[in-house]
Amino acid sequence: MAAPGENLKINADRLWDSLMEMAKIGPGVAGGNNRQTLTDEDGEGRKLFQKWCEEAGLEMGVDEMGTMFATRAGTDPDALPVYVGSHLDTQPTGGKYDGVLGVLGGLEIIRSMNDLGIKTKHPIVVTNWTNEEGTRFAPAMLASGVFAGVHERDWAYERTDAEGKRFGDELERIGWKGDEPVGQRKMKAFFELHIEQGPILEDELVDIGVVTHGQGLWWLQVTLTGKESHTGSTPMPKRRNAGLGMARVTELVHEVAMDHQPNAVGAIGHVEVYPNSRNVIPGKTVFTVDIRSPDEKTLNRMRARIEAGIETICDALDIKFEIEPVGHFAPVTFDEGCVKAIRDAAERLGYSHRDIVSGAGHDACWINKVAPTAMVMCPCVDGLSHNEAEEITKEWAQGGADVLFHAVVETAEIVE
Repeated sequence: MAAPGENLKINADRLWDSLMEMAKIGPGVAGGNNRQTLTDEDGEGRKLFQKWCEEAGLEMGVDEMGTMFATRAGTDPDALPVYVGSHLDTQPTGGKYDGVLGVLGGLEIIRSMNDLGIKTKHPIVVTNWTNEEGTRFAPAMLASGVFAGVHERDWAYERTDAEGKRFGDELERIGWKGDEPVGQRKMKAFFELHIEQGPILEDELVDIGVVTHGQGLWWLQVTLTGKESHTGSTPMPKRRNAGLGMARVTELVHEVAMDHQPNAVGAIGHVEVYPNSRNVIPGKTVFTVDIRSPDEKTLNRMRARIEAGIETICDALDIKFEIEPVGHFAPVTFDEGCVKAIRDAAERLGYSHRDIVSGAGHDACWINKVAPTAMVMCPCVDGLSHNEAEEITKEWAQGGADVLFHAVVETAEIVE
C-alpha cells in the first residue's frame, strides 16, 4: 500500500486548542482535571466530544459499556475499520493529557483528512473507552476489558464506587448507556497515542516512543502478623515486629526488581499498619507488592523469589504471613505490522524515535487480544503523570499525532 507523503501533517494549533477546551470541563484544584468516569463532568466531556465528531461528519455509536465509536466511512463498505483512540476520564487529581491526547489526536486525524480531502478504503473509527483509569470503579481499563472478553458486562455493571454506587446505574444516570452489544465490532487494527507517563523520552531527547510491549504485572496483597506490644518496655529480642517485616520485604522487592533489569520494576504500594500508634510495636501490616516486567518468565521468577523471601524474613522474625494475588495481567507484545507502521512513520517524518516498553496499563493492552494493536508515545515533562502538574509541549503533541496520522491512514489505505 502507498505510504503517505512526509508533508502530510495534522493542524497542531487546532489539536492544542481542543485539548485546552476539553480541560475546562472538570477542572482540578491545581491546574489539571478531575473528570472521573461516569460523573457529570465525564458526561459533559462526552457531549463536547460528540459535538466535535458530528461537526467533522462522523457517525456516533455507543455500546452497552458507554464506549463511544465515531466513524468516518471508507470507500469500501465491507472493509474492516481502523480504530484509533484512548480515554477521556481522568484521575481525581489528573492531568490534561493522559488519555485525552489519544482521543483528540484521533479526532484531529479526521479533521485533517477532511481539510486535505483524503479518502481511505477502510473506515476510521475514533474511540473513547469508558473507565480506563479505574479510580472510581475498579479495575482499570474496564470497558476495553469487557470488549476483549476479559470481563463480563454484568460483572462490570456491579462494580461500586466508594459511596456504593453501581457502575451500571451511574452509566444510565449520565445518559451514556448505549444499546450496541459490547465486543461485536471487528477491527483491522487499533492504534493508541499516549503520553509516556515516564521520563525516558524526555531524558534522552527523543521525540517518539514506538511501543513494542506492555508490562505484565502481579499485585500481591501481603498480611504479616506479629504481636502488638509496648515500644518502650518490650526488649528487642522479644519483639515480633510486623512493621520490621514489612520494611524488610520492601527492601526485598526493590532488590529483586534491580536484579532483573532492564525494564522490570517493583515497589510496595498501599500500606496499612495496625494499630498505627506511636508507642505500639505493629502487630499487623497489610500491604501490596506491585511487580512488572514485559517478559512473563521474568515476572513469574520475580514473584517466586519474593514469596520465598517473605517466608525467610518471617521465619527470622517469628511472625506469620499470608500472600494473596489480587491483580494480574500477562505481558503484551504488540503487533509487528502495526509497530512497523509507527516506526516507519516516525522515520518518514524525520522524528527521532526509540522502541519503548509501556510501564502502565492502557486500553490497547486489552484490545491487543482481539485485534492487531500498537501504541505511539510522546514525552511528558519530568515523566510526571497522574498529577495535576502533568505537562507536555505543543510540539510533542504534534509529533505524536503526526506519527499516529501516518500510521492510521497508511493502514486504512489512502484512495488516490
